[in-house]
Amino acid sequence: MSDNPWLKSYPKNVPLEIDADSYASIVELFEKSCQKFPENVSYHNMGKDMTYAELEKLSGYFAAYLQSLGLKKGDRIAIQMPNLLQYPVCMFGALRAGLVVVNTNPLYTEREMEHQFRDSGISAIVILTHFCDKLENVLKKYPVKHVITTSVGDLLGFPKNVLVNLALRYVKKAVPSYHISTSTSFSKALIKGMLATRRKVEIDGNDIAFLQYTGGTTGVSKGAMLTHRNMIANLQQIAAWMSPVIRDSEEVVITALPLYHIFSLTVNCLNFMKVGANNILITNPKDMGAFVKELSKHKFSVVTGVNTLFNGLLHHPDFENLDFSHLKVTVGGGMAVQTAVAEHWKKVTGNPLVEGYGLTEASPVLCVNRLDGYEMPGTIGLPMPSTQIALFDEEGKEVAQGERGELCAKGPQVMKGYWNRPDETGNTITKDGWLKTGDVGVMDSDGYFKIVDRIKDMILVSGFNVYPNEIEEVISQHPGVLEVAAVGVQDDKSGEAIKLFIVKKNEGLTAQTIKEFAREKLTGYKRPKFVEFRKELPKSNVGKILRRLLKEEVPNNG
Repeated sequence: MSDNPWLKSYPKNVPLEIDADSYASIVELFEKSCQKFPENVSYHNMGKDMTYAELEKLSGYFAAYLQSLGLKKGDRIAIQMPNLLQYPVCMFGALRAGLVVVNTNPLYTEREMEHQFRDSGISAIVILTHFCDKLENVLKKYPVKHVITTSVGDLLGFPKNVLVNLALRYVKKAVPSYHISTSTSFSKALIKGMLATRRKVEIDGNDIAFLQYTGGTTGVSKGAMLTHRNMIANLQQIAAWMSPVIRDSEEVVITALPLYHIFSLTVNCLNFMKVGANNILITNPKDMGAFVKELSKHKFSVVTGVNTLFNGLLHHPDFENLDFSHLKVTVGGGMAVQTAVAEHWKKVTGNPLVEGYGLTEASPVLCVNRLDGYEMPGTIGLPMPSTQIALFDEEGKEVAQGERGELCAKGPQVMKGYWNRPDETGNTITKDGWLKTGDVGVMDSDGYFKIVDRIKDMILVSGFNVYPNEIEEVISQHPGVLEVAAVGVQDDKSGEAIKLFIVKKNEGLTAQTIKEFAREKLTGYKRPKFVEFRKELPKSNVGKILRRLLKEEVPNNG
């Protein structure tokens, strides 16, 4: 890697290489961190602290419970909840039992849940009671053998746990009625696990830790197989990059992005566990008032998020009154960080908002900007240690410095492949091991990369991938739709928004009808913001709808 031009731009004290085999598994890292920092707070949520010792104990109980059910190494378990103390208990417990964690967006519709559960072949699920009415219907089509339900307040301690759960169920009416006769409560699972014996499972780096679902050019959501070694490698890369500014037992990390999202999972959860940090879990970051109030209670040193999150905070009247004296690191990922937002953030907090880049298939981080105050706005920064980045043209030849090409990556953080989809894996990872990102980039003479275009039709909404084929497949099921095309348009709030072009089968069809239909079938970030009706859609000579032509004629505001 000595001839890679970005190495000359590396900050001092950041190594060029990392050891991806420094830990045999996430479980080994977890157990060593719990032993090293037993009294440190690992997670804080809704006024409740959980130490590393408590997390180690509770996750051990949960692992023992899962094993008592007969679940064995390699079995898949879904976890479907927002940021709550239960998430790390369940996630680390599942990994300690040798299971593969299938992270599931809590806001998924029944259709999306069924696809993911069926595709991954889950044997068990831990789910927040808020979403059990959807699960009840999914179970009629895909029966999951073991269902563990949890309520928001379960780990908040008595009497707060009882008060919170009662208020959500009977006052706020936030928990719909459901009937799943075979389910077990999370609290009972812990008690049963406490009485059971946990067997140590031998796990090595090549074992799958997570099936992290992401879209694809086919529109079918696929499970990226992220091994223990993939995840260890990426957290080691991130830790090396942050090593000049991060200290053991000192960091307080604001975790507003959901832990089921790969960015938050790797950067916040795993990386900062290594240094005994305290993750402040924000359950509902959309409630900006409550979010800012929570921030006021902590001497936070690290904030991660997406552009929309930072922009929302900056526009809350109380945000600028917070104490930023401990803030050392602010990292934006998942979507492009807008220059205006970055400048505003630095003006208010005194801390640079640096942009990183990655994708689910890379565990996820590939590039990030420097954290030492050397700023290159508009770029995605430099490749991580032990990471190679190259730009290729359409013939597969590497382009010269300064020319555009598809950004491709090699490194120990690159996934094993897609679950049960060898053809898709072959389309994404070349024979000589390059991961094709679908993004077009350029590299300057100092080795900084910039994303300038996208090859895939993928739409990036608030850091979440949305694939047009999936949207079109759903909308085409409406009886009033003859043809439909989905494209991404620029949006000040979410980076991109979804716009539909529709040819009517029924003249009475309205945009509002389409949006209501989408609300039933698609989770929030996949729903169209704009709908335009056309007499016909542009097509190729073989009849393929040309989204590119539709996108070219769309003004920036959609």
